[in-house]
Amino acid sequence: MNPLRTLHHFILMAALLSLSLLFAATSRAEDTIKVGILHSLSGTMAISETTLKDTMLMLIDEQNKKGGLLGKKLEAVVVDPASNWPLFAEKARELLQKQKVAAIFGCWTSVSRKSVLPVVEELNGLLFYPVQYEGEESSKNVFYTGAAPNQQAIPAVDYLMNDLGVKRWVLAGTDYVYPRTTNKILEAYLKSKGVKEKDILINYTPFGHSDWQSIVAEIKKFGTTGKKTAVVSTINGDANVPFYKELGNQGITADKLPVVAFSVGEEELSGIDTKPLVGHLAAWNYFMSVDTKENAEFIKKWHTFIKNPKRVTNDPMEAHYIGFNMWVKAVEKAGTTDTDAVAKALIGTEYPNLTGGVAKMNKAHHLSKPVLIGEIQDDGQFQTVWQTKGLVDGDAWSDYLPESKPIIADWTPPINCGNYNTKTKKCSGQKF
Repeated sequence: MNPLRTLHHFILMAALLSLSLLFAATSRAEDTIKVGILHSLSGTMAISETTLKDTMLMLIDEQNKKGGLLGKKLEAVVVDPASNWPLFAEKARELLQKQKVAAIFGCWTSVSRKSVLPVVEELNGLLFYPVQYEGEESSKNVFYTGAAPNQQAIPAVDYLMNDLGVKRWVLAGTDYVYPRTTNKILEAYLKSKGVKEKDILINYTPFGHSDWQSIVAEIKKFGTTGKKTAVVSTINGDANVPFYKELGNQGITADKLPVVAFSVGEEELSGIDTKPLVGHLAAWNYFMSVDTKENAEFIKKWHTFIKNPKRVTNDPMEAHYIGFNMWVKAVEKAGTTDTDAVAKALIGTEYPNLTGGVAKMNKAHHLSKPVLIGEIQDDGQFQTVWQTKGLVDGDAWSDYLPESKPIIADWTPPINCGNYNTKTKKCSGQKF
């Protein structure tokens, strides 16, 4: 046999094999719809975010058992940004450019969301953000399924003020954008209610802060003036564990100086001895203890999927549950995973929440949600002590900051803008 012909034959066969493998890989990729999961699985925020990764895997598995989406299976693409805020942007870019995901479900802290925001806007991706945040933002590319300040922080302060008679306020937070902006709103709100500056103590600590002895002592001293005092906590991540332990160590009980937390749920309490914390509070839009058929079914599915009947559920899990199912409905309605088509289809989409109502995605890319305040029990669960009569529409821009009061977000015609000034009639940012 001619050696040259044999070589040509070998090269041709190798090329054909490579093409066939490439075609098969491309075909396989086209047979699935990829969903990005962008949650910290290591670092200071892993205590909160790992469960959200597991929640998304459960929801994707459940949807695949229903037949997938648009005739295709969903494929979860999990990355670990490791509580590293710049790494969130890098991983988001990887998910959108390399993995070609149809949507990203992720982030916890606002600093991580702020890191991802320019990436999803540049690459026209979709981000579903499941955690309470400070507002003052609305993007065409982000759907905020957690609480805005008017769905958590403001109602919590109203409860403390009106129901518990609180007169002095400690605003304690982790040192980043969410606590600082939320406390700026709360400080303005408290002053609008007649609270004097001397009756407001503001304190910030870094992520992962562990030495709380002197700070808790200062809080305790601030609360011994004869006026009812409360702590409004925007402390995030694993710093909550030593903070609550130190409260117990210094004998700060809920009847003397209640703490209401915006970032502590059932997952965070599962690693703490809750006996000294009984009666302290949290404000969320969902608690595991809510007694509804929908919640019972969700908890059962969660325990079956995770193979651990002791694992708890929490508010951001419900936010992912609502956001994911709304995304599925919007994709089915649009008949495509195209970002712009799905974003338009999402507005007005409704899906049952786990507390017995129906969540709706509004024009500002925020949900309508109930607000619940719960007391910590000795088993690590919350007993609801107060809730709104109906649903509260998420407001992207605070009415208590002068610069934000005239701003609205409305991603429908003719406005199509996330920061539209109702006085100047101008959009000062991104438009649809």
